[in-house]
Amino acid sequence: MTTVTASTQAYAQLAGDLTVGRYAPGSRLPGERDLAAALGVSRATLRLALSRLESEGALQRSAQRGWFVPTQLLGEPPSTLQSFTEMARSRGLRPTARVIRQEVRPAGMDEAAKLRIAPAAPVIEIDRLRGMDGTPVCYDVVILPESRAAALATADLTDASLYDELRRRCGVEVHRSAYTLMAESADAELARLLGISAGAPVLVGDEVAYTSDGTPVLIGHNKYRGDAYRFEADLFRRV
Repeated sequence: MTTVTASTQAYAQLAGDLTVGRYAPGSRLPGERDLAAALGVSRATLRLALSRLESEGALQRSAQRGWFVPTQLLGEPPSTLQSFTEMARSRGLRPTARVIRQEVRPAGMDEAAKLRIAPAAPVIEIDRLRGMDGTPVCYDVVILPESRAAALATADLTDASLYDELRRRCGVEVHRSAYTLMAESADAELARLLGISAGAPVLVGDEVAYTSDGTPVLIGHNKYRGDAYRFEADLFRRV
């Protein structure tokens, strides 16, 4: 068997395994030595197949940790506001949420200004680790005025859509969101929660969400794995 034929067959086997979901998004492949033995090829031949899959975007390589299956990207369609739950379900993925913090506290000055409430007025802070199909992809912090969302202070928000709970429990419908996005590096604690290396890139989204009459209803601060989120927007030139 020539090297070209062997690498092509190894590529086809691995591509098939990825297609049928043998290796889940976000998971690490077996080490090269074990993988080469399982496929019956040399490590040099295996690397040709792995590099081909990497060039196609089917695999990602980490010099320290090996080969990984990319997580599926989340992102709203251009100019469309979706909740995390809606984004995940539109891709056939199971959204999850683990509550880290859920408390009532006084609003800070900047929070009060954005929410148009009095300084130190009570707000509800909800911190959750959001995931899809069991893979954590976002650390989500939401601040809501207690006067507009009191029922969420004690609600069970595990695996729940906050937009849905706002509508169902509080009669509040999110209509639009003013959103900014920037990049930063993950600190050690965020890296631990998201299952990435400290210093890895994350995308940080800050938003203020409003009802249809322009009333601000929540402040959001979201930190996404850099390999798991894509932001899209329609841009127009002024004439």
